[in-house]
Amino acid sequence: MTAVPVPLAPVPPSRGGPARRVPVRKILCLLPLLLVTVIAVRQRSVLAEGFAQLRHAQWPWLLAALAATCLTWVAAAVTRQGAVVERLPAGRLLAAQFAAGAANHLLPTGLGASAVNLRFMTVCGVPLARSSAALALYLMAEGVARVGLLAVLLLVFPDALRLGSLLPAGALGPLLGVLGAAVLAVAGALALVRRLRSAVCSFLRTALGEARSVHSRPSRALALWGGSLAFPVLQAAGLAAVGQALGLPVPVAHMAVAYLAATVAVALVPTPGGIGSVEAALIVALVAAGGPVAVATAVVLGYRIITVWLPLVPGALTLGALVRMKVI
Repeated sequence: MTAVPVPLAPVPPSRGGPARRVPVRKILCLLPLLLVTVIAVRQRSVLAEGFAQLRHAQWPWLLAALAATCLTWVAAAVTRQGAVVERLPAGRLLAAQFAAGAANHLLPTGLGASAVNLRFMTVCGVPLARSSAALALYLMAEGVARVGLLAVLLLVFPDALRLGSLLPAGALGPLLGVLGAAVLAVAGALALVRRLRSAVCSFLRTALGEARSVHSRPSRALALWGGSLAFPVLQAAGLAAVGQALGLPVPVAHMAVAYLAATVAVALVPTPGGIGSVEAALIVALVAAGGPVAVATAVVLGYRIITVWLPLVPGALTLGALVRMKVI
């Protein structure tokens, strides 16, 4: 007998029509610009005041501040390359740092840039565990370089800051108490939660192995520590240039000390890009360095315009483009 194929009845289309995929990548491309708009609207008075102050500044010094800001992205790219053994594509790495700067001002401090760079390294073929270790190595090197530079400058210029004006009377004891309690809480969690302890130990082993591999290559070690040192130096140079542009009567070295002290102080404050907290800390630090309040405020507003607000829109566009191109 010959089998006769029986035609299958066509499946009727569902009433709701064919299911459509949510355009997640397109949404992610537009999300940075939306966040920029929201933050700009909320900070519109600060923006207006900052641009008003820059109209009366000396433009050569402002151009120097802008150049120093652009070089910070190069320093960040050099440091990121130094933290990983694999060779990363230089052009895309630099573009990722520019985009990471925008992401850092849209999310709590450090989280945006870390997420962008972690994704970039994994797309480049670095395993997630080693990417996380490289990220931790970068953060450690940048922190050590910043605090070390501040300590050296304070030793060379001991009168750069009136430290008594930076902390209210009696605030040091409670601050140390909070830090001690946090350390004890972390230690207790590691001691009591076995899975957490195992995960931390595994990460530390990976991180130490990555650090040994990086430091076994002189070029990588030089890039890691040289870039980590250059990054805060360029940031402080940008603030000093704005101070010169607006006639702040504070020596350049003292402005650098004020900048480093302020950024170290707000490192634990989880605000997007330090917006708000950095401005306040910088004004206090510049006043502690001997600057008048009005001029110090103008300098800080001008500096944040150059380093945060001017690059924010092109940085957000770059971030969206890199997401669309699947670079991150």
